[in-house]
Amino acid sequence: MSPALAVFCREYQRLSATNLQVLRDIYAPDISFSDPAHHIQGIAALLSYFEGLFTRVTSCRFDIEQVMEQGDEAFVRWQMVFCHPRLNGGKEVQVPGVSHLRFAELVYEHTDYFDMGAMLYEQLPLLGGVIRALKRRLDQ
Repeated sequence: MSPALAVFCREYQRLSATNLQVLRDIYAPDISFSDPAHHIQGIAALLSYFEGLFTRVTSCRFDIEQVMEQGDEAFVRWQMVFCHPRLNGGKEVQVPGVSHLRFAELVYEHTDYFDMGAMLYEQLPLLGGVIRALKRRLDQ
């Protein structure tokens, strides 16, 4: 495993509100970060994003399950496990996802793929029930 990828995997599994500065050891200053809801450019904006994320949740961790690396890019399969006071009754939510990373000495491009409905919409009291019912109907 390349050094940049090893640092990414190790530090993401330890990431918390108290050690967000470690993101500077993972990402290039001009990092391009995207997920289903955001596009962020630059390490300062990314730090701000993660500060906001960790402020809104009562807990959050990333469990890395598989890493596939080829050359200067990798796919990392993970589970995000978090608790938010207004989602799922404040109980734990697990969201599977995949990160596509491009790196040299540091990660300079990071794109996350995950089901925004499973993370957010299905966890809301009224909307969640409607979405789950729709999914059941689609499965029939």
